[in-house]
Amino acid sequence: MRKNIKNTEAIFPMPVLMIATYNEDGSVDVMNAAWGTMLSRNQVILNLTETHKTVKNIKERKAFTVSIADAEHVVEADYFGVVSGNNTPNKFENSGLTVTKSENVDAPIINEFPICFECEFIEYQDDEYGCGVIGKVVNVTADEKVMNGENVDITLVDAIAFDPYTHGYYKVTERVGDAFKDGLQLKK
Repeated sequence: MRKNIKNTEAIFPMPVLMIATYNEDGSVDVMNAAWGTMLSRNQVILNLTETHKTVKNIKERKAFTVSIADAEHVVEADYFGVVSGNNTPNKFENSGLTVTKSENVDAPIINEFPICFECEFIEYQDDEYGCGVIGKVVNVTADEKVMNGENVDITLVDAIAFDPYTHGYYKVTERVGDAFKDGLQLKK
């Protein structure tokens, strides 16, 4: 039997994305965003409001990075979501993490997170159905420790997902099937 439940941002799993930019003084700003995904093969979309310091920075610098948060850094990832760059200018320094300047866009790469998308700002949508920031992915990097040959091994990434029902974080680690193959068993 099914039961009606309270409506919330309840699509699970939701990614835990670290959106990194440079502030006007060149310092690093990072925010935690669960409302983001690929818009196309080379575009990301992030549902972020203009009140975020990160959005202001994206518009000014025309660039940002999106990193996949991992279980090893869940404390830092959560900190980036509970503390605002508008109120805590040294937010990134407090995390103890480090960055490298992207060679492709005017934004920082957080060294400790395993995968990073380097993005050029395309546009900000703010109409009734707008989704915020849209960016073009110009480069993707992965830490060698999560690679299996030439490919990322998602079991090594140890990515975390956000649970909007209980406000928990969960590891995404176990492969349970083969996409575009397992379903063929039912094809007649």
